[in-house]
Amino acid sequence: MTIQKTLTLSPLPRGFHLITRKVEEAVGKLPENGIMHVLIQHSSAGLTLNENADPSVRHDFESFMNHLVPENHPLYSHIYEGADDMPAHLKASIIGSSVTIPITSGRLNLGTWQGIYLCEFRNHGGSRRLVISIIS
Repeated sequence: MTIQKTLTLSPLPRGFHLITRKVEEAVGKLPENGIMHVLIQHSSAGLTLNENADPSVRHDFESFMNHLVPENHPLYSHIYEGADDMPAHLKASIIGSSVTIPITSGRLNLGTWQGIYLCEFRNHGGSRRLVISIIS
């Protein structure tokens, strides 16, 4: 059986944001076993799994990604939507647009220190839409 839900997240500031609880609340009771796939329907934000305890990890992610993919690089020709737009597209492709998590005993089978991050790469990205598919 497949269940699919859409979750619209309110606008978040640029950065890396833990959204695990919001995803869990959106889907409600999980099946005993299965797979959850989460897709972000945007090309300037991403999803990843990482450290869910120490907020400095999220800050370091932001700092590193801005160093790796700077704004106003002379190679960019897609510049009409602002200095943060092309870097946001590149960062989204580097990070990825989805995560897949096993469901075991009715819970997301994440590691002890893992959480789902929404990676907002725009200064004013707006609301973000996630499609959550559960296969049991």
